[in-house]
Amino acid sequence: MRRTALVTGAGRGIGRAIVEALAGEAWVAGIDVAFPEGPGAASLVEQADVADRGAMSRALGRIAEEGGGIDWVVCAAGITRDEVSWRMSDADWDDVLAVNLRGVLFGCQIAGLHMRELGWGRIVNLASLAGQQGGLVAGAHYAASKAGIIVLTKIAAAALAASGVTVNAVSPAAIDGPVMASLPAERVKELAERIPVGRVGRPEEVGALVAYLVSEEAAYATGATFDLNGGLFMR
Repeated sequence: MRRTALVTGAGRGIGRAIVEALAGEAWVAGIDVAFPEGPGAASLVEQADVADRGAMSRALGRIAEEGGGIDWVVCAAGITRDEVSWRMSDADWDDVLAVNLRGVLFGCQIAGLHMRELGWGRIVNLASLAGQQGGLVAGAHYAASKAGIIVLTKIAAAALAASGVTVNAVSPAAIDGPVMASLPAERVKELAERIPVGRVGRPEEVGALVAYLVSEEAAYATGATFDLNGGLFMR
């Protein structure tokens, strides 16, 4: 049975890698504010701001119509601002919380209602080690948003479990991509040396974990946060 998947933040980095991981098993639509490298493996792309409820609702409606429903939703859109906490502006705080946390809320609400009616679905939200420990390279706004995602995932999972819908979070640490590329090489080297496996993660490793969580075999996992950090945070 062909599934329909939606990935937010699909334009680059982890989101793009998740699209590639799911494309072999599903018809995949991607949402992002821009697709600088083109659609990639996505069957359909929608330019939309995940922090705008109306834009998200319209995009999900078009995707559901085109794809014949929505079975899998991965909320991977996220931004940060490199600001020292005590100098952080109100605008930066609001922007990061809007995209990272409100965007996940809208994904869970809009897609969750659709899935509940169908009696089946998978939602995966991208959290971060920053939401568990405060973060290695991100500010308080980013860490707070990711901590919120972990809690929101539990609440959505409890609300939807009886309807056959699972909701889980993936919590990566340092992953190779746009954020790492923006840092000095020496800083990345220092980060890698702190990680027990001796390197930063790869986007495709996140994609592989997400692919499992949306599968039929993951039906007993819900409300959980899955760590992917090379042993940096063990529990």
